[in-house]
Order: sequence, then structure tokens, then C-alpha cells
Amino acid sequence: MYLLKEIQGRKFIKKVKIFENPERLRNIFHPLRWKILMLLAEKPMHALEIAKALKEHEQKIYYHLKQLENSGLVKIVKNVHIRGTLAKIYAPSAHAFAFELPGNEIAVDFPVKKRSENVLKFLFPHIISGKFNGAIVVGSPDPHGPYQVRARDGHYAVQLAYWLGQFAEANDFIVKLDVDVKAEKSWDENLIVVGGILTNVITAEINSYLPVKFCEKSFPFRKIISEITGKTYDDEKCGVIAKIPNPYCKEKSIILLAGVRNIGTKASILALTKFSDKVLRDYEGEDTWARIVKGLDLDGDGKIDSIEILE
Repeated sequence: MYLLKEIQGRKFIKKVKIFENPERLRNIFHPLRWKILMLLAEKPMHALEIAKALKEHEQKIYYHLKQLENSGLVKIVKNVHIRGTLAKIYAPSAHAFAFELPGNEIAVDFPVKKRSENVLKFLFPHIISGKFNGAIVVGSPDPHGPYQVRARDGHYAVQLAYWLGQFAEANDFIVKLDVDVKAEKSWDENLIVVGGILTNVITAEINSYLPVKFCEKSFPFRKIISEITGKTYDDEKCGVIAKIPNPYCKEKSIILLAGVRNIGTKASILALTKFSDKVLRDYEGEDTWARIVKGLDLDGDGKIDSIEILE
């Protein structure tokens, strides 16, 4: 079930968890548990982070987290190793809770688009609570990098930004050139990087951390190598959609949309923006994840309009 809200003329929906037994909502009325829920609504956290933020003892936070978990108000989203210890990362089980009485439904005469849970998971932490947190990084149109290449795929980011707009709003200017990110060393944020290792120097910087990599052995580097299957892809219409922890700031994330050539980058953006349900069908919140796609021209007009998932 979803909650529909109107904010400044725009309509937003969020998933609501309905409790058949209102007694389970009792934990919300405990002041400390309410503070914990509000913190977790901003981002998933482990007990020690919560304890530091609220200036409470860690064991006390553990106790209240367990009560919230038993009531179905929070859940464990993943386990991470922190200083040799396995820590549980908690998040709200939903961002709205309610109980429902029978009757009094009101029909609505406008469409409400249901948003895929997998898409929202994939875009986290770039998007949290309807806000975009990060930057889209495109290659500079001027000669740059060791091979003095001009990027010709930056305009594809318009399609990406248009699609992202249905999930979030941006308070700041969110597009940066690769050369500016490198010069300013502004690595400590969530990034969506557009373009391959020739046209975007940030892609070149993170290439070694990717589960599918661009071959750097011979110029002009027009091969994608999968560490998962060992296969090599050199068709110009092949592209990569990848997500990795930001190697320069582990709390942040990087999404890469890049291709063997420009048309491959277009294929990766088309895959995410038009066929996200298909591409992200098996995504389960992994920090490191990748898909290799190929653009297809199904209507025969010389432009790609569909995609095939290669792996």
C-alpha cells in the first residue's frame, strides 16, 4: 500500500506498512525509539553510529533496536565488517506505518506510477527520501586526459537526469566535468559517472575496482572484460551498468554508465532509464554489482531503441 502526498504542487508516493495488530505500533511512542527511527530514515546505520549520534550507550541502543525489530518497524539490510567485528546495518522496514479500518475508500481519477523497489535500492544512497545526494560526472568536451580526447557523450546525461527527476529533486547544481572532479579531488560524494575510460578520466580512475573492466592494454581501449565470466566484449554497442563502493570514501557509492564507444554508453543509459525493471530484476541491494548490455535497433531506423542483457 502507498501513501500519496502533494508537496509544492508535485505528487509523491511512499510505501506504507500496514499493521493488522495496532499493538505493534506501540514502540513508536517510546521517545528514544522514535529518535532511532528518525535517524534510520535518513540512512541505514549500525548500533555504534546511532549511539554516537544520540549520545547513548551502545548496549542501550542494541536493546531498543531489538524491540523495534521484533515489532517489524526496522530490519537488518546487511552485515558489514567494521574493525574486525561483524556489524548489523539497520533501516526502517518502511517509511510510513499505519493501521487501517475497513471502508471509506475513495476512487482517484489520475494514474499513479508504481516505482520499482529494486530501482530505489539501486539508486541508494544517491537518492534518499526524495533528495538527490551526489553528482553526475560527464567527460569534458575539451581535449583532456593522457590521450587528449574530447567527450562526445555528455548529452546522454540529459536523458539520465530526466529519468532521475521522477525519484528525487536536486537542491544544487548536480553535473560536474570529470576534469573538475579530479582537479578539486571532490571524491567524497556519491557519483554517477557517464562515459568510458577515454572520454571520462574518472572512469579510468575507478576502472581497476570494477567487476567488469575496460581493457587498458591497447589504445583505444575498446574492449570490456568481465571478471565474472571471463568473457570479452568489443561490439561498439556494448555498455556497462555498474555499482561499486566509492574507493575513496567507502560510505559513498559510484554508479558507472559507460560503453565500448559512444553508442555503447547510450545503450547503458537507455537500459537503465527505459528498461530498469528488466535490468535490475535480480538486484538485491548489493554494494558491488554490474550488468553488460547491448543496444539493439528493432525498428530499423538506424538508432538503438532496445537492449539485450549479455550478462
